[in-house]
Amino acid sequence: MPLIPYADTAALPQDAKERFEALPRKLNIFRMWSNAPTMFVSGMRFGGNILARQKLGADLRELIILLVARMEGGTYEWVQHVPIAENAGCTKVQIAALEKPDIEDASFDTRAKACLKLSVEVIRDVKASEAAVEEAKKHFSPQEIVEIIMTCGFYMTMARMTETLRVDVDAPGGAAIVEELKKLR
Repeated sequence: MPLIPYADTAALPQDAKERFEALPRKLNIFRMWSNAPTMFVSGMRFGGNILARQKLGADLRELIILLVARMEGGTYEWVQHVPIAENAGCTKVQIAALEKPDIEDASFDTRAKACLKLSVEVIRDVKASEAAVEEAKKHFSPQEIVEIIMTCGFYMTMARMTETLRVDVDAPGGAAIVEELKKLR
């Protein structure tokens, strides 16, 4: 049971109401987030860009999201993103490795390991080491490195909101919801 009520979506400002109504599924995370309507509208745009407009591959994006969920205790994000990760090409072995979390698992190639190492340091330490950034630079463009960092931060925020406010975990929407959210830019 959430610690604060979900937003009364009928009473939202027009832009937030339109954004909420356009959602393919009215998930609890969105119902809670819309308590802050200006942040909901811009945040949905930002989240949509992470899901649809990054140069970084969807498989790596999902590995980052699952890593954040595991390290931050984000049950809601974990439940929602496991099927999305599978659809994006992540294997069950990779997902199981992140559940530990073991970023050195043999299921991750050198590129994924560099991404995950950078992500771990951003999540855990805020300021990643120069060594982690240098290793990432061998595999990723400056754009992709920034995208890795921003994906960590966005999903850290989502985990903090869902866990702090005890947002009820919805059944996973799967890949279909990602496709629908991409259309909401």
